[in-house]
Amino acid sequence: MKSMVSTMKGHCPNHKTSAQASIRSIPFFSGLSNDDAEMIEQLVIKKHFSKGQVVLFEEDTSNYMYIIISGKVRVVQHSNDGKERILAMHKRGDYFGELALFDGKTSPATVIAIEESEISLLSKSDFDRFVLNNDKVLFQLLSTLCMRLRESWVMLKIMSFADAEQRVRAVLKNMGKLYGVSDQRGVLVALKLTHKDIASYASVSRETVSRLISRLTKNGEIEILDHKYILIKSAFLKKHHSL
Repeated sequence: MKSMVSTMKGHCPNHKTSAQASIRSIPFFSGLSNDDAEMIEQLVIKKHFSKGQVVLFEEDTSNYMYIIISGKVRVVQHSNDGKERILAMHKRGDYFGELALFDGKTSPATVIAIEESEISLLSKSDFDRFVLNNDKVLFQLLSTLCMRLRESWVMLKIMSFADAEQRVRAVLKNMGKLYGVSDQRGVLVALKLTHKDIASYASVSRETVSRLISRLTKNGEIEILDHKYILIKSAFLKKHHSL
């Protein structure tokens, strides 16, 4: 299958990134010198993806590392019957595709834009030059890979739960850990999660998620804000479904 890099040339504007969205604001590159950071700014290929557009197909052989400058993406796998299972979500400052640059193997999942997103693509040759030869940046990369391995363990534990409610609760708690913002009310998941998204994470039906979300709301364990954001309240957090 053709890489999205080649198929999208000429379709995505390579507009100048604002200072706030500068690649130098990405923690991953905090160990670079100013000169190296400026060089990467000039070398990366900037792409714009619309909501729902595929960024990277499963089984593509990637020659790029993808860095999210703005927007969000979801990482999914599709079953033989076409069902989508969400493996992860990435937001501004996150990156993906780096493993393929190490071993040259294909991507194990498809990446899709959740909303309009600007993504910078760093080529393998530049990755080798600026990442593999910089101890600080390489350490940051290894730390992120360790974190993703732990997230994979959490997802495996979620899938081990036989009870649908346990799975949904575990997904919500994990989303709170990954994307939560704490205040006096509880933990606000700073990510738009539809019932379909939660169902995909938990490998249960959307109808089951809708029923459980309704019950948790009535019980005062969660609250839906602006019809899209989930507030995980103290009553939910007191329940001990450890991950």
